[in-house]
Amino acid sequence: MENKDYDLICVGAGIMTATLALITKILQPEMRILILERLDKVAQESSAAWNNAGTGHSALCELNYCPQKNDQVDISKAIDICTQFEMSKQFWSYLIAQNLIKEPNSFINPVPHNSWVYGADNVDYLERRFHAMKEHFMFDSIEFTRSIEKMKEWFPLIMENRDESDHMAGSRINRGAEINFGSLTEQLFHILESEYNVTVSFNEEVQDVDPDKDIEWDVITKNRISGDTRTLSAHHVFIGAGGGSLLLLQKVEIDEKEGYGGFPVSGAWLVCKNQEIINQHYGKVYSKAGPNDPPMSTPHLDTRFINGKRELLFGPFAGFSPKFLKEGSYLDLFKSIKSDNIKPMLETFWDNLPLTQYLVNQVTMSFDDRMDDLRKFYKNAKNEDWEYLVAGQRVQIIKKDEFEGGQLQFGTEVIASKDGSITCLLGASPGASTAVKIMLDVIEKAFPELIENPKTLSKLQKMIPFYKTEVTKELFDKELMKSKVLLEL
Repeated sequence: MENKDYDLICVGAGIMTATLALITKILQPEMRILILERLDKVAQESSAAWNNAGTGHSALCELNYCPQKNDQVDISKAIDICTQFEMSKQFWSYLIAQNLIKEPNSFINPVPHNSWVYGADNVDYLERRFHAMKEHFMFDSIEFTRSIEKMKEWFPLIMENRDESDHMAGSRINRGAEINFGSLTEQLFHILESEYNVTVSFNEEVQDVDPDKDIEWDVITKNRISGDTRTLSAHHVFIGAGGGSLLLLQKVEIDEKEGYGGFPVSGAWLVCKNQEIINQHYGKVYSKAGPNDPPMSTPHLDTRFINGKRELLFGPFAGFSPKFLKEGSYLDLFKSIKSDNIKPMLETFWDNLPLTQYLVNQVTMSFDDRMDDLRKFYKNAKNEDWEYLVAGQRVQIIKKDEFEGGQLQFGTEVIASKDGSITCLLGASPGASTAVKIMLDVIEKAFPELIENPKTLSKLQKMIPFYKTEVTKELFDKELMKSKVLLEL
């Protein structure tokens, strides 16, 4: 007889669900967990390698995490993001030490993280950012230069045909990471299946989540191939279906969902086809977004490792589709408009007209236009060496705001019922890189007894030493040396 009564049902088989299920199973092996996925494989949407930036987001090069306020650069968000990424690395290191992950370089590789800007004001900003970060122990290995020759060492392709009259500067931190989140997700699910007897039920589309009088929730699913429906019971439900989470959350009978909407944005890359050019660049080089452009538009030229092959990508380019998933429906956006969120969505639209203009400009760009953007980075780029590739779909959060009526957010947010029996993750970047911290937030809401139990808390802190601990320079340096082994394997 099939078991239809679970402690936890997870909707979506991406990096978030894999992380949540595995941490929970390690802490409490007897927990009954089922994972439902609408496609026929894991990691096919935002977690797929080609659908995200692959950057281990640790604020080493991403300038939007360090806003300038008057003449000061605020690095508080950078510290927070860096801490969260290091927590992810600690968890992966634990899995490697336990011999659960056997080939780390299949998903993580050391790639220097660089920032590069041009224009006198941007150069001054980058230098101020350098001085602010240099004073903090998390970033004290940062280097800064205005030297053309030094930048030629760091990113030679970008510096071709540049001269001293150009106002340019660069910064660099060598300990950056490139992540294949698709490969990592597959390995985490393999551990769940082989070590903890947790399986994924594929081609299962969740139709609804209803309250149950005997247990917490009934999860109604429909098989996309056979058309069969079934009802499963769960004490806890986690909705981690990427862009599809909002539409399902709206069907759940909890007050906390009220007022949430979503704004879908698609992405795309220029991918280099010339191996000779690919071999001349090694690093992630991020620059500044335009003055009216959203954080998601930050241009970067990146070394990637996908399916065992070294790649070179430039982007991202934004696009618009009413789909909430790459394999979604063109009706998704329209279905998401409800009486409780239409006002915040309209307010957000009017308050973010520059974003709308930016998306219109991006959608109407030709291949030549995109190549011209690349040539701002790499002057000698030739059309025949590059191809256009559509990446993943993201749904940015729109929520009620007490003062503005509606607010557009570019991060992630965990929505939870009062009793924590149902949780849902909305939003996008830096998502995958900070999956461990985000899923620990879910565990705190859904299973507070695990955090309150000294035995399981101690086990959790051995896996992830930064969890509920003050991160000092001594602790940071110690953990950095341990995770350095991860990158060297």
